[in-house]
Amino acid sequence: PRFGADVALVTSNSVDFNGIENVTSKNKNLFVVDGPGEYEVQGIFVRGAISGSKYKDKERINTVYSLILDGMNIAFLGALNSADLDDRAKSVLGEIDILFVPIGNEGTLNPADANKLATKLGAKIVIPMHYGEVGEKEALKTFLKESGSEDVKPLEKLTIKKKDLEGKQGDVVVLKSMS
Repeated sequence: PRFGADVALVTSNSVDFNGIENVTSKNKNLFVVDGPGEYEVQGIFVRGAISGSKYKDKERINTVYSLILDGMNIAFLGALNSADLDDRAKSVLGEIDILFVPIGNEGTLNPADANKLATKLGAKIVIPMHYGEVGEKEALKTFLKESGSEDVKPLEKLTIKKKDLEGKQGDVVVLKSMS
């Protein structure tokens, strides 16, 4: 792409969760966060903690991330396949404003467990992800039913500010796929 990203988070060493080449631009220096720890770049604070994953039938290390951007805590769970987060991961995620949660089975959370975890974490906005083309409609349909959000329509993009989060609790937002 001509523009490229400033920061990229790599949650797992798998081509499905490591698309650095898709967000790199020769006109920008990309800052890559590829594991647990604490990082700060361009006013964005990132914290990562290890969680397990058994993605595509292979034991993998997955990193869950929390990033603070414009006063909002955005959590990204990557290839998480267990709704049981350890205390360190919960501590890193903190009080979540926007949660990206995988719902696609096949080595990530199934829709029901994804909904249970999202509810337990108390995110204000929940964005389902990684439900791919195989069973895409079924996984998303199941997640929306589990969360009581069957009437949610996919959005082209989401623009949100901290003040927009007031009064939200577990609101599901579906983003249209770019593929």
